[in-house]
Amino acid sequence: MLREIRPAIFVLLALTLITGVAYPLVMTGVAGAIFPQQAQGSLIDRDGKVVGSALIGQEFKSEGYFHGRPSATTAPDPNDSTKTVAAPYNAANSGGSNLGPTSKVLSDRLKEGVEKLKAENPASPVPVDLVTTSASGLDPDISPEAALFQVPRVAKARNMPQERVRDLVTQNTQGRLLGLFGEPRVNVLALNLALDAAAK
Repeated sequence: MLREIRPAIFVLLALTLITGVAYPLVMTGVAGAIFPQQAQGSLIDRDGKVVGSALIGQEFKSEGYFHGRPSATTAPDPNDSTKTVAAPYNAANSGGSNLGPTSKVLSDRLKEGVEKLKAENPASPVPVDLVTTSASGLDPDISPEAALFQVPRVAKARNMPQERVRDLVTQNTQGRLLGLFGEPRVNVLALNLALDAAAK
């Protein structure tokens, strides 16, 4: 019986070493050599300090900054471990709200978001991505329409001409991948950093 088990054990150990150790190490090394910035998390730094990642959104509350999509991520409630509390852009707990189209909670949240945004800019239709969450809750990008919708608020808060702010949105709009895949998008962190640089 040991004669039949020995090859199975050898194959198990060999495959474990190959697929569980050697392959991940080689792929990590190759990724680090070919795509060093991406392999390190696409971190963005300013003045030697990491301010975020191009891949994970973050919450901006100030009127003088562009706001990203709402995030439905949560974290354990520090006062009651059986409950959760809102923790926007919590990368340790990525996920959507799982609220369906018949959910009153979702309907009320959407109505509240639309009303708040209409009060901010009554002349324009509210872009859907400013009131809906993404599946991951970590989306760093918004549509160009969502960024342009916020131009009047940001320009007023920063005392900048709307045309200058609109130009920054255009400069920070990324097109479709290879001209075919995905939708045009604006990275909120990159746009806000460009906004800070323009204000200096």
